[in-house]
Amino acid sequence: MTGRETIEELGGYRLRQRSHLPKLGTDSNQLSQFATLHAREKVCDLGCGVGVLGLLLAQRREGLTLDGIELVAESAALAAENLRENGLQGQVIHGVLRDCRRWFPTPGGYQLVVSNPPYFAPHTGKTADGVRAAARSEETCTVEDVCAAAGWLLRTGGRFALCYRSERLAALFAALQKSGLEPKRMQLIQHSAVHPPKVALVEAVRLGRPGLKVLPTLFVGAPPAERK
Repeated sequence: MTGRETIEELGGYRLRQRSHLPKLGTDSNQLSQFATLHAREKVCDLGCGVGVLGLLLAQRREGLTLDGIELVAESAALAAENLRENGLQGQVIHGVLRDCRRWFPTPGGYQLVVSNPPYFAPHTGKTADGVRAAARSEETCTVEDVCAAAGWLLRTGGRFALCYRSERLAALFAALQKSGLEPKRMQLIQHSAVHPPKVALVEAVRLGRPGLKVLPTLFVGAPPAERK
């Protein structure tokens, strides 16, 4: 199935999207600014969709290698096109994260891994229909799968940055530490002081020392006095 195609201007880059596939959203925008990033690093996006995060990161630093792994064949093909059409270096692999070691038999090839993974356990939370359901629910990809892939891909001292539901942080931290990833930075996101945070940005370090720095909360909505 091919939906209506649109073009999003991202700085000097053009992002091609389709109406029935997951699109550029607030979480990806915030994650791309939160992740620690240096020029000419090798980056892998787990569940890269159509390549949104890669283009957002490319706006921040030059010379990046932007690889991705994506379950949905149409999304993976479009992500590869977005890289190619914008003159960016990288490859997109179509497949499941559980096969990560088959595609990358040698561990530790990346300085940064990023992911905007499924948030909800199967049959819970708000889901969508069709392709978008896989992007929201852990039916085909669990938090353990995501963390295990990141732990394999990262070199010692490499960073894994992701966004996740705040009420599931305990499960996330357990999965990170099981895969040799120590949570080092966290920032909660909420709409206002009267709304509880729903999303957390987390950055973990491969074989890092214990110690979590909690950054000031990021408010993405208007202050309560400005709301109608």
